[in-house]
Amino acid sequence: MIKRALNQKTLRRLSFEQFLDVAAQLKCVGVEPRNDLGRPFFDGVAPQEAANMARARGLRLLGLSEVYGFNVWDDERAEQIAALIDVAEASGSETISLIPTVDDRPTRDLRDVMRDILSMVKGKKVLPLIEPIGFETSTIRGTAELVEAIEAVGGTEKFKLVHDTFQHAIAGETEIFAYHTAMVHISGISTPDVGLDAIQDSHRILVDAEDRCGNVPQIAEFLESGYEGAFSFECTEPRLLRRITPACVDESFAFIEGELLEG
Repeated sequence: MIKRALNQKTLRRLSFEQFLDVAAQLKCVGVEPRNDLGRPFFDGVAPQEAANMARARGLRLLGLSEVYGFNVWDDERAEQIAALIDVAEASGSETISLIPTVDDRPTRDLRDVMRDILSMVKGKKVLPLIEPIGFETSTIRGTAELVEAIEAVGGTEKFKLVHDTFQHAIAGETEIFAYHTAMVHISGISTPDVGLDAIQDSHRILVDAEDRCGNVPQIAEFLESGYEGAFSFECTEPRLLRRITPACVDESFAFIEGELLEG
């Protein structure tokens, strides 16, 4: 019922090749490799070879993550974005992921940053994605303000956003923007005794019947709104990451799909 995908953070203990094998086993449409797992993209495999490895398993490289604090926009950040674009182009990855800072560093005007990024991807196939982060300290917390900025720079077809069900919940948002969305990250919060506004990344697990983030209603709304992209598990709870198995992930995907059928 949904296009399954996996963010490499969820299965970070696996080698890149093992990660691809599991994604194929789970009937995913694609994967999101990362550069922040303490090792290089694709475990150091050349980008073109990584593309071949994914393609051989019927998988797409949906996106590369990430550049954090992209809206600080100093020379270092610009170089990181340029490098990420180069790897995406070389590997045929469809998107790159840009994350706003959640600390107190000064940031540049978002629309000016976006205009500069547009010039960097001109003539290239890769699509930049920006992910609003729901923490109170985030410099881009709301999706609506990001959509306004995308439209203001004439970037509707050149910029898209990542909708994260966890970030959406803790930000207290209610509106989704399916047309502007190119990736949906899913993860659940089942911890009963902590307020959602106090929950951090360390609580994000697979989606189950105790989920407090409203994953199933959010996914249903995306599907009803015509969203045709993937739903990618991005889990970060440390204990889960030590014991997670492909069967666990499959069970959670199946739970979501069963709930959608019943709904």
